[in-house]
Amino acid sequence: MIIRKMLEFENAHIVRFCSSKRCKTSIHGHSYKIEILLESRHLDNAGMVYDFGLLKNEIKQIVDSFDHAITLFRGDDENYLNEMKKYSSRWVLLPVNVSAENFCRVFFVLIDALLEKTKMQNGEKGVKLQSIIIHETRTGYAQGFREDAYSELLPKISLKEIEFSKAIKAEWSDEDFYEKLCGTHIFINPKEL
Repeated sequence: MIIRKMLEFENAHIVRFCSSKRCKTSIHGHSYKIEILLESRHLDNAGMVYDFGLLKNEIKQIVDSFDHAITLFRGDDENYLNEMKKYSSRWVLLPVNVSAENFCRVFFVLIDALLEKTKMQNGEKGVKLQSIIIHETRTGYAQGFREDAYSELLPKISLKEIEFSKAIKAEWSDEDFYEKLCGTHIFINPKEL
């Protein structure tokens, strides 16, 4: 069975090397919608794959980290990156170009790591991230699956190569959240919200 939760975030970027001159040469933004699809062959104690309320904790925090931020490509011009960091308090630095397709892959890696490091407490079993859908516009979206997120044919996305600004970290429920996600920390879902 598959469940789907949609969240929204506003984000600015440049997509270097694309065909569209406007997209590759100008900072622009989108009102993104992200669909998180979880699957399991089991249901928890309440007869659910995963309580939607649980998605409002760390998973929503991951998505919110990109809201009203500029997302930067680590391979971009160093002067540009430094200026963006200088004038934007909310920025995220990625190891891949900032396309909708790579956003799918980045969010997949982030959320998958979180689910793998989460202790479930309401009878959830076998809950896996099935896919991520990123709606960049009203008419265009990308959908990414596990094989896309970890593909050897595509540039690797490592958690340790994703960087969040101090302003983003300051808004997390725990400023050490990302270090814990990259490490061996086990997140524990609350029994009750």
